[in-house]
Amino acid sequence: MTLPRVRTARLGWGLIRFRKGRYAINALIWASMWLMPVIPAVITRTFFDAATGDRTDAPTVPMLIALVVAYAIGRISVMIFGMWNDAHLMFRISTLLRRNMLERIFDLPGAQAMKESPGDAISRFRDDVDENVESFAWTVDMLGIVLFSTVAVWMLVSINALFTLAVFGPTVVVVWIAAVSRQRIKRYREAAREATGKITEALGETFGSVQAVKVAGTERSMVAHFRRLNDHRRTVAVKDKVLTSALESLFWNTISIGTGIILIIAASAMRAGTFTVGDFALFVYFLGFVTDAVFFLGLFIARYQQASVSFARMVTLMGDVDPTELVRHRDLHLTGELPEPDVVPPHLAPLEMLSVRGLTFHYPGSSDGIDDVTFDVPAGSFTVITGRVGSGKTTLLRAILGLVGSEVGTVSWNGEVVDDPATFFIPPRSAYTPQVPKLFSMSLLENLLMGRHDPGDHVAEAVAAAVMTPDVAEMPQGLDTMVGPMGVRLSGGQIQRSATARMFVRRPDLLVFDDVSSALDVETERILWERLFRDRSEVTSLVVSHRHPALQRADQIVVMAEGRVAAVGRLDDLMKTSPEFRALWEGNGDG
Repeated sequence: MTLPRVRTARLGWGLIRFRKGRYAINALIWASMWLMPVIPAVITRTFFDAATGDRTDAPTVPMLIALVVAYAIGRISVMIFGMWNDAHLMFRISTLLRRNMLERIFDLPGAQAMKESPGDAISRFRDDVDENVESFAWTVDMLGIVLFSTVAVWMLVSINALFTLAVFGPTVVVVWIAAVSRQRIKRYREAAREATGKITEALGETFGSVQAVKVAGTERSMVAHFRRLNDHRRTVAVKDKVLTSALESLFWNTISIGTGIILIIAASAMRAGTFTVGDFALFVYFLGFVTDAVFFLGLFIARYQQASVSFARMVTLMGDVDPTELVRHRDLHLTGELPEPDVVPPHLAPLEMLSVRGLTFHYPGSSDGIDDVTFDVPAGSFTVITGRVGSGKTTLLRAILGLVGSEVGTVSWNGEVVDDPATFFIPPRSAYTPQVPKLFSMSLLENLLMGRHDPGDHVAEAVAAAVMTPDVAEMPQGLDTMVGPMGVRLSGGQIQRSATARMFVRRPDLLVFDDVSSALDVETERILWERLFRDRSEVTSLVVSHRHPALQRADQIVVMAEGRVAAVGRLDDLMKTSPEFRALWEGNGDG
């Protein structure tokens, strides 16, 4: 998979501006943490010079000890406050990234929201966000490193410029190696992230298809497939880890190299009295911290490349959108009262006519879809869309509801064109039950309400209308029964009727069913339509079905063939005028 190019620095700057006050405090604290070692460095030099007689005006030993203790207490206090502020800042940054990704996914047409598998998407929400947050946290260390390095080099140069150059020459080489390795680091990280996403995807699909795997007897082949994915992931992950560890080892070993160089070149200067024991102690002391600085700098270069990969993966998940939407500033509502969700749109005048004109959509890279579909759905009517498999029935519903983005054509409500069907066709205007309904691992009642607070009698009416009352009576805890992941504890028919009850609870003007009766027996379907006509006769229904009970009750039938409207009319008229419909009715078509 080719990832888009993103401007990592621009996105990082957007994150800094999101909480610039906390970031400024963070930068000040961690810059201070890097600068504070200058104090014990001076104390160390003074102590050794006093101990060897190279200095006579040094403070007493008890005074030096007191200064070291005070420094330690101060550093620990600053570090505690810094960690507290850092934790708050990083939590907000990670929350912002996840919120913006999730909102964008919900804004995309429902049937085209994600091209990635759920497992890969989880990897981007988890691993890539964490990668970016950790890299972002290191930016304040870079500020501290610049300040500390400036002060340290100035102090060391003031003692002996030649020694300083000789000692820190290896660090320049290390930084150069890290810089030239950045493309390889980025390539290895891309491969490791992609391999991890495939593992997560395979796990999710396997757990969701246990029954299919067992029925097909493919347990061994599934395990073998998973082993191959793991082997590939291990290979690319080892490459990524070995390169990073090699750079880390190189960074850390510069302290040993530097100490050896000091011992070699400083010996003669110390014998000549131009380089004191205190100067030597100062060089060795600073060498450890400067090596840390080089280590962080080298790793930051690597992490910057890895962060660009993570940014690109997150932007890809969001679809065709300006990358800055990933870091768009939002109120996260982490404190204070939570706002009431604004999910109910203003209700226009009750539906009088739903009009579809010239609606056209094709799936990307394919000729499959619908072409120039036109028909009307009068208020209070029961309109059935029927046709062979692949004729475009489900696609038509999705295009009307905005679950896919139509290329041409309009959908109108009472003569007014709907500009954004995806946000318009939601309760209380309309409610939709797809061909394969989704239930969540919650109680049945929670699945019906989905955060709403409808009265109990409304719920009971909806359950009865969906022919679910006998089923609920047999459940261990009634409506409070947990249905399991994706409703695994319910039958296919119970899942469809639960989704239908969820739709009825919302009491919309327009009910949209996509082959909801396919998992129902004939008697249950008859009762479902009977109750719909009896209790909700004023509601407009748009139904995809090939079953006779629905077709017999239809006020009008829209016959689809090869993505186009082949005929529109009532049952009796179509039996006379439409060969395509007669074939469907008599069972000669695919249904």
